[in-house]
Amino acid sequence: MAEPPAAPERTDAAAGVDRGTTYRTIALRVMPLLVICYVVSFIDRTNIGIAQQGLKRDLGFGPAVYGLGVTLFFVGFILFEVPSNALLARIGARKTLVRIMASWGVVTIATMFVQDELTFYLARFLLGVTEAGFFPGALYLLSRWFPSARRTRMTAVFFIGVPVSGVLGSLVSGWIMHTFGGVGGLADWQWLFLIEGVPPILLAVLVVFFLADEPEQAKWLTPAQKAAVRADLEADRRGKGDATDSGEAHGGLLLALRDTKVWILGLCACGAYTLANAVSYWTPRIIADAGVGDVLDLGLFSAIPPLLGIVVMLVVGRHSDRTLERRWHAATSWIVAAFAMLALSVSGGNVVVVILLLAIMAAAHYSGLTVFYSIPSIYLTDRAAATGIAVVTSMGSFAAAASPSLLGFIQSATGSLSLGLQISAGIVLLAVVLLVTGVKAADLKEHR
Repeated sequence: MAEPPAAPERTDAAAGVDRGTTYRTIALRVMPLLVICYVVSFIDRTNIGIAQQGLKRDLGFGPAVYGLGVTLFFVGFILFEVPSNALLARIGARKTLVRIMASWGVVTIATMFVQDELTFYLARFLLGVTEAGFFPGALYLLSRWFPSARRTRMTAVFFIGVPVSGVLGSLVSGWIMHTFGGVGGLADWQWLFLIEGVPPILLAVLVVFFLADEPEQAKWLTPAQKAAVRADLEADRRGKGDATDSGEAHGGLLLALRDTKVWILGLCACGAYTLANAVSYWTPRIIADAGVGDVLDLGLFSAIPPLLGIVVMLVVGRHSDRTLERRWHAATSWIVAAFAMLALSVSGGNVVVVILLLAIMAAAHYSGLTVFYSIPSIYLTDRAAATGIAVVTSMGSFAAAASPSLLGFIQSATGSLSLGLQISAGIVLLAVVLLVTGVKAADLKEHR
């Protein structure tokens, strides 16, 4: 196939621009703040994994209550995910992210006042409502700054927030509960929500001053650098055959819902989110069931799996960018994760074996998720990218909403997570089959 004609900007205003330097400049400006925001987001949604020990002690919340609380977070997330990103396409990423972070910080702090199951469920639902739109909004923002051949690398950097949050969240949450429990008459879990609700509010202020919606608004780029980035993004659109810059090829929610590829990726996301929940929400419980009871030790051991995940995720993401291959990088990662889950279900509760399998599962999960979420933005651009990514994320969130309750009720009924892990592994393997058969390599052609 003939290469698309070069953009006019590449031959005049963008001529002679060092693209490596340009994209490094953009990455150093945009990515650190975005990653920190994602770290805080994930800590605030998953800190109940550590807090559940205190909630069980003080309020009597068992696995079923905990699982339903996690589910209700995703119910709120699902209901408001697409509307939040439709608004993002109109008002821009900066205003949207500020709104999201400030509101989820307030809700996290308010969770310290939970008194019973009903208020716990309400708090988790509202946290899902307020966080809705952050993840696909951030991916949409990346699509406005980086062409597809560079985007998986940046997506991998962004996804560092997940394992980093697993490391820092486990360590910090365990330390907060261990150190502040009983101070000022507040329980350890109350201090956890109070302290960890402050950072997103402060970060919202930083976003106002440091983040721009797109290169054209960046005062820290030269006109030639802006033209070079614009030319690269235009080449992406022409390579995919997009009709206009307004996203007419996939514009709007209705067109996204009529796109078969969006539905296929959405069903694949169900497997990805089922795996994500097993890693993010149930790791502390699995380690506790293996005999680790002290909350400080629990936080320390829960931090080990994400450490391996950081290294493996970056290696896989870089290799995917170098080869421009997406499907099998994601599929192979999910296969490894599924077999780790199956092995975990029959591990017998040995602490060393459990942590090793959790580390393998976490590394495979982070790697697969990074590559998978680079796929939607390869063929969806502009407003369609915001809507299409939100649809895919919302579909995955249905599995995220169902799986915690399923695992919680299975553990309550059987006294073990083994059956729940086996069912989850089966869902992940079904997602693998759908990804490699339903998404054709020809649909994912990219231009350097």
